[in-house]
Amino acid sequence: MSVTSTTHLNFRGDAREALEFYHSVFGGRIAAVTYKDAGNLQNPDEAEWLMWGEVAADNGFHVMAFDVPSQRPWAQGENSFFVSVRGDSAEEITALWEKLAQGSTIVQPLEPAQWAPLYGMLNDRFGVVWVLDVASQYNG
Repeated sequence: MSVTSTTHLNFRGDAREALEFYHSVFGGRIAAVTYKDAGNLQNPDEAEWLMWGEVAADNGFHVMAFDVPSQRPWAQGENSFFVSVRGDSAEEITALWEKLAQGSTIVQPLEPAQWAPLYGMLNDRFGVVWVLDVASQYNG
C-alpha cells in the first residue's frame, strides 16, 4: 500500500494553459481529461475545460489541476488549491477519510465515482480542502 499527496490547483478555464506552462518549466508528461471526455458536461461552453489534469515528471515534480465549473463558486486566489491524497486501496483511503472528516464539512461524500473506485472532498476544521481517492487506471 502507498499514499501520495499532490498539490491540486484550481482554475476557471485556464487549467490546460497552466499545465502547459508548468510542463515547459519542469518537463514530464501532461495528462488531461475534459468535462466532455469524462461525460460530465453540465455547460456546453465548458466542454474543453479540464475536469482533471496533471504534469508528472521523472524528477519528482507533480501537480494536478482542474477548471472549477461555473455553477460552483470560485475567485482567483481564493480556493486556489486542494491537497489531493491518492491511495492504492479503499481500506487505506477510507481510514484516512474517517480521521480527516472529524470536525470537517463534507463537500462530496467518499463514494464510488465515474473515474475512481472511491472519491471524496472535504473542508477540514482548518479551512483546507482535501480530495481523497483510490487510484485507478485512466483509459482515455
